[in-house]
Amino acid sequence: MYAKGQRANPFLTRRLTSIFKSSLRQYVIVLAFVIVSSLICYSIKDIIGYRSVSFALLFLVSILAIFFGTGPILLAATLCAIIWDFFFIPPHFALHIENPEDVLMLVMFFTIALLNGVLTSRIRSQEKEARVREERTHALYQLTKDLSIYSGYDEVTKVVVMNVSRFFHVDCAIILKNDQNQLNTWVQPHSLLTLTEEDLKIANWAFEHSEKTGKYTESNALSNYTFYPLLGISAKMGMMIVKRKTELTETETQFWEAFLSQISGKYEREFLLDVTKKIYLLSESEKLYKTLFNSISHELRIPVTTIMGASDTLLNQNYPNEIRRKLYTEINIATIRLNRLIENLLNMSRLESGRITSHPDWYDVHDIVNSAIESLNQELQPFQLSITIQPEIPLVHVDFGLTEQILHNLLLNATQYSPIGSEIGLELFFNKGFLTIQVMDKGKGFPESELHFVFEKFYRGKDSKAGGTGLGLSIVKGFVEAQKGTIIAENRQDGGAKFTIDLPTEILDINSYKKPED
Repeated sequence: MYAKGQRANPFLTRRLTSIFKSSLRQYVIVLAFVIVSSLICYSIKDIIGYRSVSFALLFLVSILAIFFGTGPILLAATLCAIIWDFFFIPPHFALHIENPEDVLMLVMFFTIALLNGVLTSRIRSQEKEARVREERTHALYQLTKDLSIYSGYDEVTKVVVMNVSRFFHVDCAIILKNDQNQLNTWVQPHSLLTLTEEDLKIANWAFEHSEKTGKYTESNALSNYTFYPLLGISAKMGMMIVKRKTELTETETQFWEAFLSQISGKYEREFLLDVTKKIYLLSESEKLYKTLFNSISHELRIPVTTIMGASDTLLNQNYPNEIRRKLYTEINIATIRLNRLIENLLNMSRLESGRITSHPDWYDVHDIVNSAIESLNQELQPFQLSITIQPEIPLVHVDFGLTEQILHNLLLNATQYSPIGSEIGLELFFNKGFLTIQVMDKGKGFPESELHFVFEKFYRGKDSKAGGTGLGLSIVKGFVEAQKGTIIAENRQDGGAKFTIDLPTEILDINSYKKPED
């Protein structure tokens, strides 16, 4: 009885009812077997004798012990002893036994039947429990193994749904939380259940209160699903919704909770991994922003200051023509430098967006080289430029603008890292379908540890001079790859750096050209 105002626990009531029905079914089955077997033995008792009947009934108890629990076996052993005494041992239809030997046999029969039945039942139960533990241990191992192989929310959900369906024979759906630590309004892909608005409301309530709810629970018991919160070590990760046809036993509940713990832990690790990636990207973005800001601000300040100073001087004072020409020259140099910086930034933007495409045509390499040298006329004056072009090199099929910019950036890089008055070498030759370009200088070269980084954006060596954005060589690499070519940076044996570019190209065979017939 419950105290006034106290309601019965529906979960406990259902559980007790289920246990009672299961036990009652076993008792009824055992009773039926004992009665049927006794009738069969009674029909042939005159043929086999009443003592042989005891062996048949003892065998029946042993068989029943393999399939039923201790309670039903106690009932079977007791009933078999009473039936053997009442119907088979003389005098018949009486519990009185005249022969002392029959009394001793009845006692031995009951004792052996009872011990044999109980022990067999216990062994069967222990064997069943051991098998179940082994299967569940294997299931947890398989789940852990599968979760360790895959990553990403979609792949993890696919593994979870597959393992839940495999080991529990139920369909499930997964709903994870969002960045605001609230439950999403959509179900993860690969889920097997379709949820209504009411189901999502129940899931939200369970997520907020970190409690399981739904079918076979104390709250929302009329729902078609059971809702389980996925609780990680430090945070709630989401909800698992399951459609069950039967209620879990105590041991099955422990197994299910172990399953949920593994699943929650995996989702938590995925969440933390995403957070780590976002933090890393933010850190790299901030680092990149600072590097870009510092480089560009420095590079912009120098030419802008030069232009402002020279123009202000020209406006406010009247200088001779020679001085005015020098000031104009400084303005022009600063403007070229400023324009070069803007072009580099625009080219890098085009490379990153994938808008750089090659438009090859037939060109003379002498024209490409002359265009690049002319754009660097002032920068190359303090150096000895050595140009070697393969004699009678044919026309090549390349992109003029990209190739000219490649030469421009490599030669400019050589002027920035070579001693004044040193030699800068430029060689071009055609070999086996490739136009090979080599640019060499007499500078310090690259430290061996930095050779793998020279083409990275904003990378500048430890011994680099002040100024520069570190974009020139990365743009060169992008323009080379846009023409499906390769570039290699290395140190020369006698000192200095060497860049080797191979651009795939064709040659124009003039002799194969025939004039169309009239």
